[in-house]
Amino acid sequence: MGGEFSSFSTVRLAINRTNKDKFAVKVVHKNKLKKQDIDALHVGIISKLQHPHVVKYFDFTQDRSHYYIVLEVVAGGELFDRIVQRVYYSEKEARDLVWVLLDVLHHIHGKRIAHRDLKPENLLLKSAHNDHDIKLADFGFATEAKKPMRELCGTPAYVAPEIIKEKPYGLEVDMWSCGVIVFILLGGYPPFDDSDGVAAMYATIKAGKYSFDDRYWGSVSPEAKSFIKSLLQVDPSKRPSATAAMNHDWFTKHAAELSTTDLKTTIENLKKWNARRKLKGGIKAIMAANRVEHAIHPNK
Repeated sequence: MGGEFSSFSTVRLAINRTNKDKFAVKVVHKNKLKKQDIDALHVGIISKLQHPHVVKYFDFTQDRSHYYIVLEVVAGGELFDRIVQRVYYSEKEARDLVWVLLDVLHHIHGKRIAHRDLKPENLLLKSAHNDHDIKLADFGFATEAKKPMRELCGTPAYVAPEIIKEKPYGLEVDMWSCGVIVFILLGGYPPFDDSDGVAAMYATIKAGKYSFDDRYWGSVSPEAKSFIKSLLQVDPSKRPSATAAMNHDWFTKHAAELSTTDLKTTIENLKKWNARRKLKGGIKAIMAANRVEHAIHPNK
């Protein structure tokens, strides 16, 4: 739940005295929340989602000083941290992970809910012993998309161009973010980076300007690149829905062939990128909406 609340919340392990079941309880301090932060707890959103790859919600309660959100225990850490520990990593393994993410998006978009903050930090693993039981977490920016949305929110490197352009947007923003994640999974680095500053990165996002460097993408299948291109369309109307994306040619390509595609260079890149991401540390604890808005309006 809401990584943006981590500066004034804690997560405690709770155990049911009767059956010894374990739960994660996010304890949010009321006196440190503003009105918009309370609205952003979004308990109503996550309670509507019942999917094996979404962090499960159990209960919500409060007392005079705290809110308590009871969730499933997810103890395996971040997916990307696990990937960089691999000795062998194939394109098929990457494709299998993307299929799970698309299946989750098919579920939440079917309920007209937009996540609006898809990024590697929000892809967790249920346990330390299973590399495939992925859980999508952090629904702090999720909302029901019953009408076009306008809020400036998301995390800079993953945000869709229509948000940066301050245009009304819909569920398609999640498909763009999904495309960025797939690019990282296969290339080991992001398609858009902020090495020249966030404002410069936003200019490349708005233009949809990225490339597949042959040094790193030479062994990746044409179908995978085609799939990424379909998602990283500047025009949101040209992006496939989650359902349509699951029918892309990449997912019909022979599994045995993709299993032999060793993404050794990708792992090397991913290790370096993941280490830099960790060094930047507190980014996920900063209100991402403020970062997006500041980059668009630096003088505000």
